Amino acid sequence: MAETITTRFAPSPTGHMHIGNLRTALYSYLLAKAQGGKFILRIEDTDRERLVEGAQEVILDTLRMTGITYDEGPGKDGGHGPYIQSERLPLYHDYAQQLIQSGHAYYCFCTPERLESLKDEKGIGGYDGHCRNLPPEEVAEKLASGMPHVIRQKMPQTGVTSYTDHVYGEVSIDNAELRDQILIKADGYPTYNFCHVVDDHLMGVTHVVRGNEYLTSTPKYCLLYDAFGWERPAYVHLPLLMGKDADGNVSKLSKRHGAVSFQDLVRQGYLPEAIVNYIALLGWSPKDTTEEFFTMDELKKLFSMDGLSKSPAVFDYEKLKWFNGEYIKKMPVDAYRERAVPILEEICPPGTDREKLAELLRTRIATFGEIPERAAFAAERIPLDESLFTNKKNKTTPELCREMIAGCLPLLEGVEQWDNDTLFVVLKQFAADNGYKAGAVMWAVRIAVARLAVTPGGATELMEVFGKAETLERLQEAVK
Repeated sequence: MAETITTRFAPSPTGHMHIGNLRTALYSYLLAKAQGGKFILRIEDTDRERLVEGAQEVILDTLRMTGITYDEGPGKDGGHGPYIQSERLPLYHDYAQQLIQSGHAYYCFCTPERLESLKDEKGIGGYDGHCRNLPPEEVAEKLASGMPHVIRQKMPQTGVTSYTDHVYGEVSIDNAELRDQILIKADGYPTYNFCHVVDDHLMGVTHVVRGNEYLTSTPKYCLLYDAFGWERPAYVHLPLLMGKDADGNVSKLSKRHGAVSFQDLVRQGYLPEAIVNYIALLGWSPKDTTEEFFTMDELKKLFSMDGLSKSPAVFDYEKLKWFNGEYIKKMPVDAYRERAVPILEEICPPGTDREKLAELLRTRIATFGEIPERAAFAAERIPLDESLFTNKKNKTTPELCREMIAGCLPLLEGVEQWDNDTLFVVLKQFAADNGYKAGAVMWAVRIAVARLAVTPGGATELMEVFGKAETLERLQEAVK
């Protein structure tokens, strides 16, 4: 019987959810679900100096909003808990002792000052193995005196350590290049390098999915598996995530490229499902289809490791914006209004038909964050540029427009049913009765009420949005 695949996402609660971390979570989740496997969430909080209050809730909220549901993790025990590393400390000490007993680890009593002295003028330096072979009696004496210490992994000093990555193939490193890394710090907390290996083994993780910045660190982790006599997991390192600046230069994705966290994107009005869909295609492509739009359920069916790329993926904000705009267009009417109308209620004066305006804006926005700017002409009476009344196609001039607006005002004042269809009939009839082109009348009225050359609707649609009183006042101001 084939082994059940188990993957995990193990973030540190150090702030917002970076786009790169979210992609790692998504791929790890999809890899497990595509094969009917299990996905575990584990919180790695042993680096106490980097902890940010509330960051764990951010992680949980992000996974919930994106539809990445874990089978085991905080609040969902599957028999491998606790799932927060700071609650597992005695366990790491027990396994560190095992390594000391087997000769694969040792106590190191070097002071911070001594370690600092090993660095060159650029601040670069590695541990020199000073405590690697201390006599047992000396070690016992130092421990008994309460001397501060760490526990280090004893790396082999000759030979090569290799492993096979599912994306990059065989990766090897000369053991002579490896430094004796710290497993347990002086404060008693384990390092990531140690505890993630212990946890992955104990939780039955079969496939480790992470960014390719860990590609050359993984041999150290492989040596830990070997030291314990445990089977190594399969490794899947993801391509680097790049960003593009305004000049087209590409470099590792960072804040200078724009929003780099899921929370920032959501605040800017991007939809979680659009973000997930776009991120899924940053370093992976489905086989046998050119389709770009996928639901989470479709991604779970399609995802496979052979679709992963070695090449860096570029996070293109314009492409994400396009994706999001398409998702907005496809939203159910009620769901769209639920997001858009409250924004308009905050900025538009009473009497404005916010639902009508929201619908006019729907195909003209790429994110909900664009609504305030797009609706600014309805939120307040922006200055009126008289030159906008000049239009070659409709052969209008400011003088002709003043004449047409002044002429139709008395008719509009008598309109009782103030809706798009009624208003359209009234203005068209006014044009016919007075020898004007209908397009010219519509142009004049639209410019007068919106005060913009390009608007999210026609003249009578906007008149319905503004309501009768506001429309008439704007038309009267235009005549003046």
